[in-house]
Amino acid sequence: MEVWQRAREICKFVEHLFQTTPISENFRLKNQMEGSSGSIMDNIAEGFDRDGSKEFHNFLSYSKGSASELKSQAYRAFDKGYLSTEQFEKLIEIEKNKLGAFMFYLRNSEFRGQKFKKD
Repeated sequence: MEVWQRAREICKFVEHLFQTTPISENFRLKNQMEGSSGSIMDNIAEGFDRDGSKEFHNFLSYSKGSASELKSQAYRAFDKGYLSTEQFEKLIEIEKNKLGAFMFYLRNSEFRGQKFKKD
């Protein structure tokens, strides 16, 4: 799934930032960024495995919120001088629109999920 793959790329990039920038010295901010970036990916996976489109939609909503949280943390890291403009811009490119578009699709789809499938 493309949204999950993108979330995985975000996690990898955040980890790269921890290894190459002063963010690693600010333990609170680092832990918050680790949590929110991982939450984007994890909520997509958990929602997908629920086998119901309404539950999946809810988890995509949580994921979208985590993406906003990470974006806010990126602003904090940038304002503290931990990130270059290029690193900051790459991090805030987080595609909430893809999550939103996928949520729209689920709301308007006739497919309700595997657990509602009639044999």
